[in-house]
Amino acid sequence: MLSPLVAGLGLGFSLIVAIGAQNLFVLRQGLRREHVLAVATICAVSDAVLIALGVSGIGLVLQAVPWLIGVVRWAGALFLVGYGLLAARRAWRPSGEALGGTAEPASAASGSPSAGVATRTRLAPALLTCLALTWLNPHVYLDTVFLLGTVANTHGDDRWLFAAGAMAASVVWFFGLAFGARLLGRWLSTPRAWRLLDAVIAVVMIALGVSLVLPSAG
Repeated sequence: MLSPLVAGLGLGFSLIVAIGAQNLFVLRQGLRREHVLAVATICAVSDAVLIALGVSGIGLVLQAVPWLIGVVRWAGALFLVGYGLLAARRAWRPSGEALGGTAEPASAASGSPSAGVATRTRLAPALLTCLALTWLNPHVYLDTVFLLGTVANTHGDDRWLFAAGAMAASVVWFFGLAFGARLLGRWLSTPRAWRLLDAVIAVVMIALGVSLVLPSAG
């Protein structure tokens, strides 16, 4: 009985543990300690829904309307590039942000009460961004709906046990990443470190966005 569950858990981890737009966003929210529970919950629940759709056979429907994946591909590419440009702007013109919203000593000594204080992201924009990074990413459909759904159905009557394992992998990963990110606080306690993080995010997001449309443009 445990074999399909373990197989789903293993494949789920192998697909989800990779540097991507969604993981970088969850990491950043965890480092900022902003809406961590809500963001991790959205990611885990979204994965569970997509896996369930794949196991129930919705992947066959998507194969019948390939143009829908194309629409998602271009929408996701535009969103990723836009998000990457915003991260590049933060890296190029920093606001003095540091972990926990603290300021550099030099900034704090400037006399301005707001110097170097990070602006806290509101809940709604953070959740909408999380949803977009999840549902506008064509790769998430390939991984969850098509691949996991296909492999799950090879287990016959145990396919939902396999799906439960894959869903558990998403829960463990996203909550671990979101709440474990604060352990990196000692290395990201200065505005300079945040500029570097935003620069990495910008490069990855823009590269992912461009990679989504290159096959279509070729």
